[in-house]
Parts: sequence; C-alpha cells; structure tokens
Amino acid sequence: MHQRPFSLALPALLSVAGATLLTACGGDDDNVPSTPPVVAKPLELTIAHVDDSHSNLDSMNRTFALAGKDLTVDAGGFPRVTAMIQAIRDSNKNVLALHAGDALTGTLYFNRAGQPGEADAALMNTVCFDAFTLGNHEFDKGDSGLKQFIDFLHKDPAQCKTPVLSANVQFGANSALQPQKAPGYVQPHIVVERDGQKIGIVGLTVAGKTKESSSPDPDTTFDNEATAAQRSIDQLKADGVNKIIVMSHIGYVADKALAAQLRGVDVIVGGDSHTLLGPDSLTSYKAGSPAGEYPTRLQNADGDNVCVVHANEYAKVVGELKVNFDAEGKVTSCTGTPHVLIGDNYSVNKAAPDAATLKAIQDDVQASGFLQVVQPDAKALDVLKPFKDLVEVFKAKIVASAPQEICSRRVPGGEGSVDYSRSGAECNAIGDVSLHGGDIQQLVAQAYLEVADKDYGGADITLQSGGGVRVPLRGEVTAANVIEVLPFGNMLWRLDITGAEAKAMIEDGLDATFKPGGSTGPYPYSAGLRFDVDASKSKGQRASNLQVFDKAANSWKAIDMGKTYRLFVLSFNATGGDDYTTLANIPAERRLDIGVLDADVLQTWIDRIAEKDGAGRPVIRKLPLDKYSTQFFAAP
Repeated sequence: MHQRPFSLALPALLSVAGATLLTACGGDDDNVPSTPPVVAKPLELTIAHVDDSHSNLDSMNRTFALAGKDLTVDAGGFPRVTAMIQAIRDSNKNVLALHAGDALTGTLYFNRAGQPGEADAALMNTVCFDAFTLGNHEFDKGDSGLKQFIDFLHKDPAQCKTPVLSANVQFGANSALQPQKAPGYVQPHIVVERDGQKIGIVGLTVAGKTKESSSPDPDTTFDNEATAAQRSIDQLKADGVNKIIVMSHIGYVADKALAAQLRGVDVIVGGDSHTLLGPDSLTSYKAGSPAGEYPTRLQNADGDNVCVVHANEYAKVVGELKVNFDAEGKVTSCTGTPHVLIGDNYSVNKAAPDAATLKAIQDDVQASGFLQVVQPDAKALDVLKPFKDLVEVFKAKIVASAPQEICSRRVPGGEGSVDYSRSGAECNAIGDVSLHGGDIQQLVAQAYLEVADKDYGGADITLQSGGGVRVPLRGEVTAANVIEVLPFGNMLWRLDITGAEAKAMIEDGLDATFKPGGSTGPYPYSAGLRFDVDASKSKGQRASNLQVFDKAANSWKAIDMGKTYRLFVLSFNATGGDDYTTLANIPAERRLDIGVLDADVLQTWIDRIAEKDGAGRPVIRKLPLDKYSTQFFAAP
C-alpha cells in the first residue's frame, strides 16, 4: 500500500507572555458531536498534551546549560502547564488538550494536601482537558479512591467535566466504578468535533503493571491493550469516525509496537514511561536525554501514517503536535515541539546574570526551539495556594517520636574509619553503627520493603545507598524532618533480578566505596538481603554469606543465584547512579517504574508503626540487628 510521506517542516517557536484560565473544555468547540451531516474535508489539528505529572503541581529549580554556563531557573509546575496550553489554544483554531495518565502519586500534594487527588483535580480543572486516560497510579487508592478523584475532577461540571477514558479496564461487580453504579465515570472512548469533523479518542491503561503494582479492586481486570484499542477503533469507524487518537498509558516502546498492530489509528499520545522526545540538542542544553524524535513517525497495520508523542514527566513539558488530515481522514503530515517550560529568573552561581550575559541567555533560549519562557497562570496559582499552604502545615506537623537516636553512618567501621565521625558520640559509644552501619539507612531500606509488600505488588529485597540518607532522627520528628532524611525526591522502581545479579549489585556498591578514590555514598543497605563484608578483598570477593529472608518460612536462607527476586530500588541507583552498573544493565522488560516518592514511602511506613507515644504518635525505634544487611564487617 502506498505510504504517504510526512512533512518535515519545523514548527515556529511559540512566544508566551502569559495566559488566563480557561473556563470551558476544549476552548473552541464542545465535546458533543453536532447533528448536521459531516462534510468530509481536510483538517489541521493541534494537540497540546502532558503525561505522568505525578502530583508535581508546584514549580522547581532546574539547571540548564545556556550561553556557555550552567544556570538555575524556576521551571515547570501546573500553573505553567495551564498557561502554555491556553497559549496554544489562543494561537490555533482546532485544539485538543489531552492528559495521558498518572496524574496522581509522587509528591505531598497527592495525599498530604486535602483528600488524595483533590489538589491534582483542582489544578487539572484549570486546564480543563478534553480527555484524560487512566494510568496505573490512578488506582493507587483502589477503585473507591479513583471514584473520589473523578468526583473531584467533575466537582463543577458546568465549568469543566473532563472525560475519563480507558478501553481496557473492566470494573468488577463490587467496584465503586462498576458501570451500573457509576454510569459514565470511565468511558472506553469519546467523539469530539473540531471544524465540523469528528475525532475519536480512545483511552488505554497499562494492564499488567496496574494489576501487579497498583491497587485496583481484586475483581477489576484489564484486557489486552491492543485488543481493547482495536475494539474501540472498529466501533468508532463503524460510526463514521475516520480520525482516531489513542491516548495510551503503556510506555513509549510499547506504543511503537502498538502502532504497527492497530488498524485505523492515526495518532498515539502516550505516557507511563516518562519519555522525553525531541532533538538531540535537548541533551546539550541539559534539558534531558531524548529517546526519539518528536513526533515519532511510524505506520499502522494498514500502512498509513501514525504520529507518536510523549511529553516527559512531572509538569516539565507540554507537547504541541500539529497533525494534518486529508478529506479521507488520513494523516498527511505531523510536526511538533516539546515545550520545556521555564521562567526567566536565571541565576548563575547563585547570582543574577549581568546585562550582557542575560542577553546571551535569552538569545540561546530563543535559538533552542524548545525552551519556552512561560509565566505561571495567575488563576491557577490562586487555585494551588491553599493546597500549598496545607503542605507547609503538614511539613511542620510532629508525625512521630524517636526516644533513642536513630543513628546515621554511611559505612561501618570503628574509630578512625572513613565515616566514623558522621555519627554522634552517643551512637559511637553504643557501637552498633561500627559493626553494622547506620540505623537510619537500614530503617529506610526496611520501609521500602514493607510498604512495597503492602501497597505495590511486593518486593523480596531493597537497596538504599548510604549517602542517599542524609540525617538521623531523634526526639520529636516533623514531616519536614522525614523529608530531610530523603531530600532528593527519587522515585522507586522495581527490578526483577537474579540472585547472581543481586550479589553483583552489592559488589558494585562495595567497590564504589572501597576502591582507590572511592566514596562513602554508594555503600549498600538492603532489606530482605543480608551479607558479610570483607572490605580488604578485591571486587567480586568482598561480600559473602548472602542470605535472603524467606517470608513463607519466616527464616533466612542462602541466596539462590539462579532465582529471580523482586528488587525495590531508587531510580537513581536503578539507572547506574553511585556506580551500580549491574542495575543499569538490567533490560527494560525487567524494569517497572513504580512512581512513588522515597520520602513519602518512609512517611507511610512511619504512619503505620503500631507503637504510639503518650500523644498518640508513632514511636520510631532501631530495627533488630538480625535485619541489618551488613551482618559482619572487616575493615579494608
């Protein structure tokens, strides 16, 4: 079949001076098909899209390379997303605004600022998306929690009622979202109109990951993604819709495979893998490492053109895709820009740039083609403020007590050893930290294990590098103190690794610590896995007597080098940080982005401690020594 060539024209950079809040979905058309007969004609459609915002509602400082300098600038945040999408709507005639899933979970805004998901829904409503597809994390509080989130999203239907989509979810008989109990809450697909032309939008939710690592109700199931998508596409085609967008929360690699399997699909707007697409120059500007072109141009099962786009993560990027359809609904071209959202409060070495440097920075921003200076939407900032205030109140809240110091030590070892001075005199006098390492480091690793078992599909072992845990705890513990323990905002991943890879992982951490020129940060702490360390030996020989805790037998057993274990680990280490090269080489099919914040996991673990003090607050105590990963330590 003849394949239509794609246009390679580059989009012009959109200039945004500011934007105001949109008060109705879609901007220029309602999401309701018109009754008059549709006259077939060409259509240029603009799609503004985000994915995997993960409760990142506020902006953050980011570092970019501009005008030959590394500088910091306020960047991202949902008020900037609102402003950017409004600017796209103002500058184009036929616009769709889409969110490809995982709005929830990842910062304190999700479950420490009102009801879970309340803040996310409020900020999403400042955009008023034309459609939102369910990601796996929308199920983190079960089907009832998802229903509550949709209720928040539809709180004021006269102002905004974003359709929620998933073609492959089958809510169980007991689910709060079973269609007879909650009609219309989640739809497989919808039809919208732009310029008198019908456009079908299909939603997909990643099946296995949602069932295994989130918390849908037991009788809620998920169909095969490709089967469900084709089912919806066929129905839309039968209804006379010839332009089809699939909003797919299954990941970039899976999206590329999906495009080739489906008949009738024109555009895939994806999420789940947090993928940045765009030019290679994104890397030189330190804006991220793109995994492919924006858009990625492919062919579907009919041999027709398909445009695939993703928009990175955490409200950092708004994708702008322009798609041209002919009168038959076939894609003739697609072009676009991943707008990386930044402010203009540049700082070089913590100082404002001089006039000449500022001009060079501004010229470089303009030349990049993707860095976009956007002022946050004022009304969206107003919506965010009460939730931001709640987060600040929570941070100041006393959430636990620690009667005895939970000591910090990156590396075991007695007086004079490399990290001995990190622990206070009382901790060193007790001596356990010299034999087994830091109490707080070990407690964090244990928290990952227990929360993973209860909330995220289970884990056999965990890994936390010693330097990622920053402070001890003692006395009254505030929520801010918990964040200070894990201040880097890492997300947890699950890797399926063999016992041999687990040993190699531990050896990586030990070598990064004890090799010539090594540092204390990589020293490995694990829960569910323990070992002896002889730091005087060479790489590959330092760890011995590795044992994994057998939960069924309630006992420690020698590690099975050929068995597969589920590892919970920070994204930093999973991608090779601290020289954990074994983890960096684990193939994609054995990786799962759980997408939950490390400090929030620790806070959840603390909240669940059964022992309470006189004020009813959890009491944090050291773990039993048999749970420490370093059971024996010999100095180098």
